[in-house]
Amino acid sequence: MSGTMKQQVMTAPGEIIFEEVETPQPGSGEVLIKIKRIGICGSDIHVYHGKHPYTSYPVTQGHEVSGEVVAVGEGVTGLAAGDRVTIEPQVTCGECYPCRHGKYNLCENLKVMGFQTTGTASEYFVTDAAKVDKLPADVSYDEAAMIEPLAVTVHAARQAGDVTGKDIVVLGCGPIGILLIEVLKAFGARKVMATDVSDYRLKLAAECGADVTVNTKQNDFAAALLDAFGPDKADIIFDCAGNDITMDQAIQNARKGSQIVLVAVYAGRANCDLAKLNDSELDLSTSMMYRHPDYEEAIHLLSVGDVQLRPLMSEHFAFADYKKAYEYIDSNRETTMKVLIDVDAAAD
Repeated sequence: MSGTMKQQVMTAPGEIIFEEVETPQPGSGEVLIKIKRIGICGSDIHVYHGKHPYTSYPVTQGHEVSGEVVAVGEGVTGLAAGDRVTIEPQVTCGECYPCRHGKYNLCENLKVMGFQTTGTASEYFVTDAAKVDKLPADVSYDEAAMIEPLAVTVHAARQAGDVTGKDIVVLGCGPIGILLIEVLKAFGARKVMATDVSDYRLKLAAECGADVTVNTKQNDFAAALLDAFGPDKADIIFDCAGNDITMDQAIQNARKGSQIVLVAVYAGRANCDLAKLNDSELDLSTSMMYRHPDYEEAIHLLSVGDVQLRPLMSEHFAFADYKKAYEYIDSNRETTMKVLIDVDAAAD
């Protein structure tokens, strides 16, 4: 197809314009997708506020996405016009050590659509067919735009190994924390305790599968851990908050010889007690994004109903109201989970 389309551009922190650009055409091995929904995540918010260390302006955002294939380039198989899809937004070099050994999520030259390279926030988007995943018929465009963060939590859960029958703590009940709770339960965790300082988020975590919820602003974490699991405490603690307070809670109170997985992205340099980490012989591991099998598992979990995403959908905004979406998030920080941009919708 030919003609022009609208493309979102953040020209500076807090400044969004829409440019009329040529509609891209798919080349060999590429797919042209009509964008339907775009999710806004915490990293997007950092870009909006000028606090993302690895993003420069101008930038077209959008990495949590769903859409419909409208054309395919030469050599593309398995995809056709009309297919409902999502996109894996990593752009990797394929040549560095991690890429050559299957860990391309750790690519030495990693770029992510919407941050270091052009994102999907446009009416149409062209990408490599290898980055495109077809959706089951029972997965909506809204849900598909949340497969990316769901894949983050699938990868995080897998970093801990087999969680079947394990007692687990999730620190932080933002979207990633709550999605991780759902994934852990789907993977067979015996009992999951969730912590946060927001009663609203804790209530949502309970609705999504947390067995125990604790407001650590009002309750002592160490005591709550013993109340939930007894003297053996937890097998694994996932930090989805990513600050010195939650990491200290984990290190000081973890059962000796157990595991801590850092899922959240720290905003700055951490200050934590490595002497205690060593003395307790704690296994501190980390989780970075996802790989294709994590996307496949996320789609499967969603399709069979093992996870629910709709409780986390806070609000929809039209494409032309992109800035209003950020203003809404800023005004409703505690109660906002996932805001979705409806590219087809009319502006207010």
